[in-house]
Amino acid sequence: MARPAFVVTDALREKVQYLAGLGVPQDDIAKIIGCAPKTLRKRFREELDRGVAEANAMVAGYLFNSAKQGNVSAQIFWLKTRAHWREGAAPGPISGANTGASSPVVLILPDNGRDPELTQVLRDAQSKYFAENQRRQPRELRP
Repeated sequence: MARPAFVVTDALREKVQYLAGLGVPQDDIAKIIGCAPKTLRKRFREELDRGVAEANAMVAGYLFNSAKQGNVSAQIFWLKTRAHWREGAAPGPISGANTGASSPVVLILPDNGRDPELTQVLRDAQSKYFAENQRRQPRELRP
């Protein structure tokens, strides 16, 4: 004997949309309304998508309003998730810089080929520095 056809009603559509918005898993929604999960996804695709989207929009609105009213936690969350701000360690002092150490700090910068004069000055400074400090010299500059 064949299974009876599943009848979709407006009341079921509203219920599916509401449950999807609450975050109820699709398998559980299917059990609640009395159909297979595959049938749920086939017959209620729009309601599943719309319920989740509307719930997310509503919560985002509450979060935004809370952040505007001065809720620091909401502001931090918003900036991290929506504005892609990230926390990082504060840059510490460079070893040897402004500490009275005998050797200066040398930064090795890649050559971008835009300023030949500056490139030569940087190469000279690098050669001079590594000539004084043989053990620190990069392998590609060692004799």
